[in-house]
Amino acid sequence: MPPLALTTLQTLFDNAAMALLPAVVPRESLTSANARLMTGQEVVGRFVGGPVAPLLIGVGTALPFAVDAATYLIAAALVASLRTGASPRPPAASGRTLWREIAEGIRALWGDRELRGLCLSVALANVGVGALIAELVVVVKDWLGAGDFGYVAVTTGYGAGTVLGGLLTGQFVAAAGGRIRTLLLAGAVQTAALVVFGTVRALWPAALALALFGCAGTVWNVLETTLVQQRAPGAMLGRISSAFRTVSIAGTPLGALLGGAAAVAWGPNSPALMAAALLGAGAVVLIPLVRGGDSTSSDSGQIPHTAL
Repeated sequence: MPPLALTTLQTLFDNAAMALLPAVVPRESLTSANARLMTGQEVVGRFVGGPVAPLLIGVGTALPFAVDAATYLIAAALVASLRTGASPRPPAASGRTLWREIAEGIRALWGDRELRGLCLSVALANVGVGALIAELVVVVKDWLGAGDFGYVAVTTGYGAGTVLGGLLTGQFVAAAGGRIRTLLLAGAVQTAALVVFGTVRALWPAALALALFGCAGTVWNVLETTLVQQRAPGAMLGRISSAFRTVSIAGTPLGALLGGAAAVAWGPNSPALMAAALLGAGAVVLIPLVRGGDSTSSDSGQIPHTAL
């Protein structure tokens, strides 16, 4: 029961956070804000929380859970301290139902050509990511023969790449000339990185490939989130983002099943190649959007200083 409650509440939190950020950050700064937010989450979660957890367990098995609970309370206090303007959405009329609001979000998502194409692209990519995550240990230990050290090396490389991607997102958008073009390039880079990861049977090229995959993945996640926030009407943002996340993430469990079946049928490296094919297909979906013109501003301001 606790895991079900946690994941349910996390879903509500994530959807609310996506809708809240535009209320506290100017729209032209959303790319930078999302990049900072995702980079901070990766740094704290992977490079602070990960090493600290074994130390806490050494002191007492209950201590990590107590510290985790305390962090939720701190997060709630920080959210409560935020000050936003008036809600762009009027109070809901009586008689409205949850299903009606869900349907409104889906209709609005489907009616926007750019968001519809982006959602389909992300859904395909998430099937591939599900296959990769489910079988990553198998690829590293059985195919690369790299053992526990190898698994730590590739996941650390991935984490370092995600941080780098967050730091450089603004520069990438400026160089590519728009968010949609940058998304397309990020998808192509992720595809190439996974091809290397699934074909070159050596640890360090695999670690570098996943670092590149993580870098491009953060750029993708930042821009995907920003596009949804900027294109959705303020009064509909919560419903559209919820519909977007539901549709796009639904394929991840399917990907895990497909990845396991592929590993049994074609070998332990096949989930990585399957993921490459699906991410490549997701990038192809974006091509008509690029040809139609990148309708969003580049927000190419530099950033001062999404997961395996």
